[in-house]
Amino acid sequence: MDDRTVIIPTDLASSVAPGAGGIVRNDWTRAEIRALFDLPFPSLMFEAQRVHRENFDPHEIQVSSLLSIKTGGCPEDCGYCPQSARHKDKLPAEKLMEVEKVLTEARRAKAAGSTRFCMGAAWRSPKDRDLDVVCAMVEGVKELGMETCMTLGMLSPEQALRLKESGLDYYNHNIDTSPEFYGNIITTRTFQDRLDTLAAVREAGINVCSGGIVGMGEAREDRVGMIHSLATMPEHPQSVPINMLVKVKGTPLEDEKDFDAFEFVRTIAVARIVMPKSFVRLSAGREKMSEEIQALCFLAGANSIFYGPKLLTTPNPGPDHDLALLSKLGMSPMGGLSADAEGAEAEAEACGCGDEPMLTGRACHG
Repeated sequence: MDDRTVIIPTDLASSVAPGAGGIVRNDWTRAEIRALFDLPFPSLMFEAQRVHRENFDPHEIQVSSLLSIKTGGCPEDCGYCPQSARHKDKLPAEKLMEVEKVLTEARRAKAAGSTRFCMGAAWRSPKDRDLDVVCAMVEGVKELGMETCMTLGMLSPEQALRLKESGLDYYNHNIDTSPEFYGNIITTRTFQDRLDTLAAVREAGINVCSGGIVGMGEAREDRVGMIHSLATMPEHPQSVPINMLVKVKGTPLEDEKDFDAFEFVRTIAVARIVMPKSFVRLSAGREKMSEEIQALCFLAGANSIFYGPKLLTTPNPGPDHDLALLSKLGMSPMGGLSADAEGAEAEAEACGCGDEPMLTGRACHG
């Protein structure tokens, strides 16, 4: 046998055969997903890259920016989140940002090369009076020519329709982990609550952004279950963020042991294979990843990142670092960078307030 031959289990052969990467399946079994995780690492990477090339330009990365429009004071008890009001070192609750301050951040994000602007609020679910302001934010960002994404907690069908009418492109609501492990991380809302919100978003005609977090003490079988839950939805999420746990002091998961980097890459690869047409986002945790591991994630089929120094409240590599890494790899942001990027950075430096102006969760004080 040629040593370059990729060995695939018989029960998976038809699913990952050449040409099958363009076929979207919603009937994946846990056994099939488990078998993908169990593949030798070179074989798994080969299959993931082949499926990726059948559906995307492998040299392009979609770039999004994320802004916390309302930080802290969340009544939920998500074990990984410093915004929970239930944790010992909780972040102070802040008011919802003003629309114009959000639009200022969106302009900076666009100038720095982002094509999608994501806004997050630390709520269990939005109140109708807040939704009016949020919809104005969506409308304003759309007028800038950017895609829009919101994450606001649970939504009713009526609220999802209002967001759709305002022009919202994507709604993020992660399932976080497997149904079986979920109760170890969150007790204030159920796994089904999350599925119900995703159903309301989908039925309103908004693109779904939903993924999960690894490294929270779960077993591989829970990562199998998480991907199975995503891949068997009526439609695959259009965007699938895979997060590495960021251990934040004062949260219940602050002392969780470090997660194996190669297992993280495997999770990216399996997500790419079973959801071939979804954008798979290399999301939180990148600041602690080596450039080599990030490159392996791109090779495994990750084709989206958050761009900017902060993700809601946790650190993220700076824009210059990301651009340098993509350049080393011969890759580029999808759509290219704006010619105004350098000017935007100069404007930020000139402010003198000491804050990173983009994605800090608050507007620049200048």
